[in-house]
Amino acid sequence: MTKKHEVDHVTGVETTGHEWDGIKELNKPLPRWWLLTFYASIVWAIGYWIVYPAWPLANDYTRGIWGYSQRATVAAEVKAGIDAQAGQRAALDKTPLADVRKNPELLRFAMAAGAASFQTNCAACHGRGAQGFVGYPNLNDDDWIWGGSVEDIHKTILHGIRSDAAEARNSAMPRFGIDNMLDKAQIDQAAEYVLSLSGKSTDAAVAAKGAVIFKEQCASCHGPEGKGIVEQGAPNLTDGIWLYGGGKEQVVESIRTGRGGMMPAWQPRLDSVTLKSLAIYVHSLGGGK
Repeated sequence: MTKKHEVDHVTGVETTGHEWDGIKELNKPLPRWWLLTFYASIVWAIGYWIVYPAWPLANDYTRGIWGYSQRATVAAEVKAGIDAQAGQRAALDKTPLADVRKNPELLRFAMAAGAASFQTNCAACHGRGAQGFVGYPNLNDDDWIWGGSVEDIHKTILHGIRSDAAEARNSAMPRFGIDNMLDKAQIDQAAEYVLSLSGKSTDAAVAAKGAVIFKEQCASCHGPEGKGIVEQGAPNLTDGIWLYGGGKEQVVESIRTGRGGMMPAWQPRLDSVTLKSLAIYVHSLGGGK
């Protein structure tokens, strides 16, 4: 089949001779500058493969003739940064937590370091603004299950909550429903009473029955007035601040299952200066005591 070349009367460009359903293909090659750029990119890519690490292998990767390592570069930059802060880090390491605020320069350093470390290690659970989520405490308020002093916060960060660390903060609320310690009606009554402690009850008669259950089953940890006991990690039930939600359904579920979240122990993962900085930063968020 002979291709028929002709000049398109609209554009004035010669056609390639290809035609589909009356549509003719114009013979317009790519601009020379585009082709030269494309060829130069190919040459650049080949040069890059030779000079830098580029291709994955079965158990390794091509190292390149320069042996460049981005990991080594970052490690060197991090070390340089740490070395530049050596004096302040040493001062913070030997200064008791309670005395850091007496040194404005040291406090600024600790706050900056703590803020950066918080975003890296803690924000995934507590939020970038430390506002918390359901099951993850808000660190901006004044409600602390294990105490809100800077020393208490430091200990919590070090050892975690219900972690595998020997000195972990550890408390276990009974699973009243799962373990059949209370039946469904009793759990509902206890939840209604718990809601009444923060003025949220809608059924005084049911709450009155729940008060008896609370006294028998819950007061030993949460206190006779429901205000919590820090030493046992039992939250205050009267302030309207809820870790898992303060609706009837959520409170029932807490009583039924016992909940029991976990925070990791950070002592094996972070150095002592970073741990101190984190405690000081969290304490400063607005709720530290």
